[in-house]
Amino acid sequence: MRLDTHQPRLDKRQLRPGKRHLLKAATSCGLIFAALFVFARPSAGQTKAAAPQKESAPAIKSRFAMLDGQRVHYKSYGKGERALVFVHGWTCDMNVWQQQLPAFAADARLVALDLPGHGQSDKPQIKYTQDLFARALDAVLRDAGVREAVLVGHSMGTPVIRQFYRKYPAKTLALVIVDGGLRPLGVAADREKFFELLRGPQYQTVATGMVNAMLAPVKNAELRSTITATMLATPKHVAISAMDGMNAPEIFKDDKINVPVLAILARSPVWQADTEQFLRSLAPNLEYQMWEQVGHFLMVEKPHEFNQALAAFLSKNKLLNKTKGK
Repeated sequence: MRLDTHQPRLDKRQLRPGKRHLLKAATSCGLIFAALFVFARPSAGQTKAAAPQKESAPAIKSRFAMLDGQRVHYKSYGKGERALVFVHGWTCDMNVWQQQLPAFAADARLVALDLPGHGQSDKPQIKYTQDLFARALDAVLRDAGVREAVLVGHSMGTPVIRQFYRKYPAKTLALVIVDGGLRPLGVAADREKFFELLRGPQYQTVATGMVNAMLAPVKNAELRSTITATMLATPKHVAISAMDGMNAPEIFKDDKINVPVLAILARSPVWQADTEQFLRSLAPNLEYQMWEQVGHFLMVEKPHEFNQALAAFLSKNKLLNKTKGK
C-alpha cells in the first residue's frame, strides 16, 4: 500500500544537548514511544496530507463495567454477541478510534473502552499490568453481552489483546495489531535509562515533548489536540506503571496465536529486520502489512486506508457481519 506523506527525518545537529540525550536513549532502546519522540518530527518541506473528512461516532451513552471494585468506561454500538472491539494504547483513550467507529457502525457490533487508569475509567493507585487490562477488557465484554470478539489493539493495546487471547482464547475470533509489538524492543538496560527520565521530576517536560512529537504527523488539528490533551492528562502513576507493565518480561512468551491476525505497522527504526518472520512464528494465519511514510497513529493519519484494510481482513476471514469500512 502506498501512502502519500513523506517520512520525517531528523537532523541530530538541530537538537539541543538534552534532546540529543533523549535521542541516544531512544535509539539504543528501540522503545516505540521514545523512538517516535525523535523520529516522528515532520521535516522541513514535508508535504501535508489533506485532513480526513470529519465523521462523527454514533451518539451512545457511556457505560461502566466493574472490575475489582473499580469502574471501566466503555461504549457499545449495535447489537449481537459478536463484536469488533477497539483497544487504545499508552495514556490514550477510546477517542483515538473516532474515525473507525462511524465507518463500521452500520455493519457490525462495536465496543470501545477506556482501559483502567485512562479516559473516564477509574484511576486508583495500583499496578497497571497487561493482565489487569486483559481482565478489564473481559469485564467490559461480559457487561456488554459480547460472547466473541475481533480485538483491535493500537500500540500498547497490542500486548493487551495478546494477553486477552492467552486468558480467554474461546472469546477471541481474531487479533488486529496496529503498530504494536509482541516482543521486547532493544536492550533492557537501555530501556531502563529512558524510563528513568519519565520517573524523574522532569516527567511533564519529557512526556509533553514526546507526545507532541508522536502526534506531529497527524494533520487533523482537532484530533491531534484531543489526543494530545488526553495523553498528557493521564496521571503520572498510571503512565509509569502502564509502561512498566507493557515491558514486563513475562508477557513476551512465544506461545502460538491460533486465530487470524492482521498486523499493520508503520515503517520505523524500532522494527527489526525479522519482524515479519517473528510474527509468523507466533501466528501462522498472519496477514502482514508494513506501511511506508506514515507515523505511529496510522489509523488517525490514514483512516480511509486503515478502515479498508480492516474491512478486507474481516471479510476475508468471515469474522463478523458484512463489513465494508469507509
